[in-house]
Amino acid sequence: MQKRKIIKIIFVLLFLISFSGCGKKEIKVSYYPIYKIMLLPSKRIKCYVIHKSRYCTIPDLVQRGIASWYGKKFHGKKTASGEIYNMYKRTAAHKTLPFGTYVLVRNLRNNKTTIVKINDRGPFVKNRIIDLSYRAAKDIGMIGPGTAPVEIVVLGKKMGKIKSPVGVKTAVEVVDTKTGRFGVQVGAFRDRKNALRLVDRLSVIFKHVEIHVGTDRYANPLYRVIVSGAKSLGKANLIEKKLREIGFKDTFIIAL
Repeated sequence: MQKRKIIKIIFVLLFLISFSGCGKKEIKVSYYPIYKIMLLPSKRIKCYVIHKSRYCTIPDLVQRGIASWYGKKFHGKKTASGEIYNMYKRTAAHKTLPFGTYVLVRNLRNNKTTIVKINDRGPFVKNRIIDLSYRAAKDIGMIGPGTAPVEIVVLGKKMGKIKSPVGVKTAVEVVDTKTGRFGVQVGAFRDRKNALRLVDRLSVIFKHVEIHVGTDRYANPLYRVIVSGAKSLGKANLIEKKLREIGFKDTFIIAL
């Protein structure tokens, strides 16, 4: 009953929105605020069937950068989401996108594409935007090169089509990528003492400074120093800007 009530509320909202004006509309869904409903012109988007559900591209949520991939050394180990990493499944690590988000990845060198689910965090390198599983990397022809320039497009779950005075629009439910708990990675060290020294320096300026202990690609301990305390990407951007102003140039934002 509760599920039916929620679905009914969503479609009532969509009905009202479709007559409130022209252009793309966006609302926050009150019962589960990390999701939002977007109405997009049907001709602008492409849809794909994933796990028996239909997911569509969100043209405004696009990112370009360098992709890498990870394989045997991490196969069978737990990811940041708690899932076990399987190099033969189409999954990926991303710095900020919520776990469970599906994205379309396009290799800009050969135009090959794949669709992956975000279930891990990384890559913890400044100029890389996504770390693909072996299977996904093979799909787009980047096993040999190891890295490739890519475009990633966030996918949202299709809710249906809505008729409005300005034409037919597709209602898509998408994870809110701008709210959550974020931090800015300032440095990563193999020596714990070096990480602690940086924490001491940063604690004079910032209230929340953390050390996250992990491993590098060779399974060696890695101590990552992170300025935390941001509840939105906007606030994380302000922290990163301040860090760069005081001389830290290799920073990047991550979800915590």
